[in-house]
Amino acid sequence: MPSIEMRMSRRAALGGIAAMGLAVLAPQRAFAQAVAGPFKLPPLAYANDALEPHIDARTMEIHHDRHHAAYVNNLNAALKDHGELAKQPLQEILAKLNNVPDSIRTAIRNNGGGHANHTMFWEIMGPKGGKPEGELAQAIDRDLGGLEKLQTDFNAAGGRVFGSGWVFLTVDGGGKLALESTPNQDTPLMDGKRALFGNDVWEHAYYLKYQNRRPDYLKAWWSVVNWPKVGERYAAAKAGKLTI
Repeated sequence: MPSIEMRMSRRAALGGIAAMGLAVLAPQRAFAQAVAGPFKLPPLAYANDALEPHIDARTMEIHHDRHHAAYVNNLNAALKDHGELAKQPLQEILAKLNNVPDSIRTAIRNNGGGHANHTMFWEIMGPKGGKPEGELAQAIDRDLGGLEKLQTDFNAAGGRVFGSGWVFLTVDGGGKLALESTPNQDTPLMDGKRALFGNDVWEHAYYLKYQNRRPDYLKAWWSVVNWPKVGERYAAAKAGKLTI
């Protein structure tokens, strides 16, 4: 039978393990609490399971409610002591990163970019899919060789992103389209450009369903592109009204 000293040591060890577990869980609980500030997590316009079977409900829940929420919270926390900067629209902050104080520039780049990218991402997806029409379809034919070639080139660009990042279709004020990929949460907004739409190729966007099969995810994702919404963004870009 173990001695009293051994039993006491075991209890102490178990207590230490439990304390370590609480320490690990504590950030997760805090993580769910919104940080006050100018930026808010936008609600989804559809249910978490609306994009199935192409994107599963659990991925949507984790991606929106945890990952995007963390970007918003961290962005607000970084701006807490920078009131004048916090008053500016996000696209202007990101377009002028060199004017952001050194102490928070990386936090703004990563979390501001993450907030902008994901806000766009939820908006340009939906359960009905469809196809590009009108001026948008004409621009895709003119600048990118048609929808099929766009999809092929877009998927190839997304597949070439090393590690985490995004692939975008950008649009200028004249309606010209171009493909662009970025690392991490960098966004075309940082170069004064506008993203017409983009796809998130961070593993958290697809790993639960597709594991390491990013090409399969990229191919399936086209089934949930909300082309009417993309068309609205295209019209807004040409009118100089597209923000993020």
